[in-house]
Amino acid sequence: MRDQFISLALILCVLHSACGLYFHISETERKCFIEEVPDETTVIVNYKVELYDPRSNGFMPSSPGIGMHVEVRDSDDKIVLSRVYSSQGRISFTSHTPGEHVICMFSNSTAWFSGAQLRVHLDIQVGEHAIDYAHVAQKEKLTELQLRIRQLLDQVEQITKEQNYQRYREERFRHTSESTNSRVLWWSLAQTVVLVCMGFWQMRHLKSFFEAKKLV
Repeated sequence: MRDQFISLALILCVLHSACGLYFHISETERKCFIEEVPDETTVIVNYKVELYDPRSNGFMPSSPGIGMHVEVRDSDDKIVLSRVYSSQGRISFTSHTPGEHVICMFSNSTAWFSGAQLRVHLDIQVGEHAIDYAHVAQKEKLTELQLRIRQLLDQVEQITKEQNYQRYREERFRHTSESTNSRVLWWSLAQTVVLVCMGFWQMRHLKSFFEAKKLV
């Protein structure tokens, strides 16, 4: 019971975490991020692009012509999303297969700037963190208690998805381990058979050699 409580607490800590960061890219550079996502889970990516200004030696809001090409691939390397967005936007997609999803971002053209540097602010939200509960409460006219219950239900649903995903990973790992053990066993047996055959052939060859030399 105690171990289950600890596991539940760890999952809640993971669910309450969000990926907020910024990074720099050049006009030809491509940045990719890996996010482990259960199946049927909504992922929202918020980003904002800033352009380096050498006069102020800082980053300023980018011009309207600057955009980002965003590409998302699932664990089967299938393209989930691929299109060009503006310099600031919000991207949303739903995973249909559990596993690692690769989110790549790169500039859509080199015509905007000459060797300048971009700063991209990125925030990735997964699961119930991708839901705007203020909008939900206003749209469905929920009370504070009803909204809290709704949040708890969404969290329980997300925990269930996370647990199913962990079971999926354990099953895949077990299958890989069993496959590897089976291959090692067959390889060992093959080596043993080869060694026995080589030993038998060497004995036959030595016997024939000694008989030819009339030593036996």
